[in-house]
Amino acid sequence: MSYPYTFFRPDQIERLRLRVAKILSEKRMKHVLGVEQMAFRLGLLFFWGDDESMNILSAAALLHDVTKECTDEEQLDILREYKYNALPEELASMPTIHALTGALVIPKDFPEFADERLINAVKWHTTGKAGMNLYEKIIFLADYIEETRKYPACIELRETFFSANPVNMTEDERHRHLDRAVLKAMENTLTHLREKGNVIHPATLEAYADIKRRLSDEA
Repeated sequence: MSYPYTFFRPDQIERLRLRVAKILSEKRMKHVLGVEQMAFRLGLLFFWGDDESMNILSAAALLHDVTKECTDEEQLDILREYKYNALPEELASMPTIHALTGALVIPKDFPEFADERLINAVKWHTTGKAGMNLYEKIIFLADYIEETRKYPACIELRETFFSANPVNMTEDERHRHLDRAVLKAMENTLTHLREKGNVIHPATLEAYADIKRRLSDEA
């Protein structure tokens, strides 16, 4: 199902911020606010002067983990409630299922934010997918490199991204720089999952291959 594009006002974003803070734990909310701040910082590189797109990023960041603290059974209940027939590979990757359930609940629980760009940014923020758009890439990367992430790989990628001074790049250079950062985040994630023997969502493999191919084609 597709949803109309919507313009969100700053007061709506502020009310959403307060509402999400009542749903999530304090620790999770710190992460969410970190993602919002990082999405804003990244967004300025691509959407300077575009209030509509910047507000989409803020709202997507605030909603990206809205079902993260649900139990596995509650996640499955959401899938059943929305009659979503999950693929075996989706059910085998439960740590990523909150991205899907989060996207599912937005139209009903947060109808004023039922914007297709926002919903898809939430849906793909953990696994990525082939053909990611700019909103999806920014939320994906913001989730990985936001300031409360203390993992060495996250810190290194955050520092590497901004030390390259992307604000002084051309638009094409900036897009390639973002793609390389997203690719590195996916590479780190794939390495971690393989080392742990965990299930890898096929969408992540497809996303990684897609970005790697496009960067190679542009070289």
